[in-house]
Amino acid sequence: MKKYLCVDVGGSSIKIGLLDDSGTIHETKKVSVPPTIEDMYQVIEDAFHSYENIEGVALSMPGAVDSEKGVIGGSSAIDYIHGPHIKEDLQNRLHVRVEMENDANCAALAEVWKGAASDVDDCCFIVSGTGIGGAIVKNRRIHKGVHLHGGEFGYMIAEFNFETHEMHTWSDVGSTVAVVRSVAKEKGVDISTLDGQEIFDHYHDDPIYAKYVDKYYYVLANGIYNLQYAYDPQKIVIGGGISAREDLLEELNKRLDVIFQTFTHAKVRPTVLTCRYHNDANLLGALYHFFTANS
Repeated sequence: MKKYLCVDVGGSSIKIGLLDDSGTIHETKKVSVPPTIEDMYQVIEDAFHSYENIEGVALSMPGAVDSEKGVIGGSSAIDYIHGPHIKEDLQNRLHVRVEMENDANCAALAEVWKGAASDVDDCCFIVSGTGIGGAIVKNRRIHKGVHLHGGEFGYMIAEFNFETHEMHTWSDVGSTVAVVRSVAKEKGVDISTLDGQEIFDHYHDDPIYAKYVDKYYYVLANGIYNLQYAYDPQKIVIGGGISAREDLLEELNKRLDVIFQTFTHAKVRPTVLTCRYHNDANLLGALYHFFTANS
């Protein structure tokens, strides 16, 4: 059984896992994101040398990841990862093959490999959390687009006021953070005093909670409807923190019912599921990318 070091670099922490070629996770640990790229390399190198006979290293990274060149464009919470030849640098230090992929794409690939989309060729993956991200999968491969922004659904315009020309993206109005922010503003309280889970858990008991949770589900349903007719995938899979809610699909389908009652000419209803993998998805998807990168 071959072993691989998988590394998930997030905004505040790095998750490191030892996985085998079947995708079984044998061990994980977390460390804080270090202050420099050299420090990050050292964290990965130390983890690599703490195990024996590692066959390769698979990275899940934020930003516009160019997997072939091994560099990251765009922007993220970690400025120093944008620009360096991370893949080449680590291969030179560790003397094993290194592969890297965008974190949302890794989460999608985990579902393609062993999760909710393992039985289809084409799907969309939506990550709903502090913003909206995602991935487009075609023939079980990530479609990145010419500018590496395929699946960046959060940039889509979700609201436009024709009188004021004020506009908001899906991330602006359709994230769980947007719900908390809107509730705080209407109640006139500091956002730090509110908890997103509390708002979603008790929105039936508070009219202000209900107003913005209802909007959240409608914006999500609207985006899903648009993706179905833009790409026509076999499945749309939802990940991110919201995917853990047991009532998510029920609430979402209520809003989709309204959409399809309104647009009666639309006959293709999306098949929507929640993801199977949550906290470990990026590690698992990074490994699947490692296996398929050169095939």
